[in-house]
Amino acid sequence: MIRIAIVDDHAIVRAGLRQFFADQVDFFVAAEAANGREAIDIVRQGEIDVMVMDISMPDQSGVDALAAIKARAPDLPVLILSGFAEEHYATTLLRQGASGYLNKDCDPQEIVRAIRTVYRGRKYISAGVAERLADGLSGDSDKPPHELLSERELQVFLRLAKGETVGHMAESMSLSIKTISTYRTRVMEKMALASNSDLTYYALKNGLIQ
Repeated sequence: MIRIAIVDDHAIVRAGLRQFFADQVDFFVAAEAANGREAIDIVRQGEIDVMVMDISMPDQSGVDALAAIKARAPDLPVLILSGFAEEHYATTLLRQGASGYLNKDCDPQEIVRAIRTVYRGRKYISAGVAERLADGLSGDSDKPPHELLSERELQVFLRLAKGETVGHMAESMSLSIKTISTYRTRVMEKMALASNSDLTYYALKNGLIQ
């Protein structure tokens, strides 16, 4: 049996996935969570084989949680199931340790295939993501600026874009205000932006936040 954890802040989504997975003879939903912090608690218990996680959640987003999960359990497959289209996050999150990325509009059977694939220790990459990854082999010149950010820089960028203060970020990420400010400066430089409102506009324009 593949023991699965479902992480999504919408109860109806979790219920729908749980019911669908119940029809698969080799699937067992072992845990559920509504945010990134709860997802990390599940990982601490160490009783799952695959985590299926959204990235847009309250408290701690899936982007933040992925880094913490991979630090604690580097071999645990994390399949991202997101409302954002693949071109927004897929290549970035795959580079940061996700085992696969699917849009919630995908065929349900594709989720099944993806879970079985990542459970076997392989990456699940759709045709569209494979094409984007292949394009990336030619260099960084055609990449959107946010795909050039490091894992931590992306976390800081998204939090700033949502209006979070440097002080709150420092506290929630267990980093100093000086460190967060340094990351903010790097993000601004890499993305050639001048203010937090510029970051928010960029994120909204590119579908990175809702």
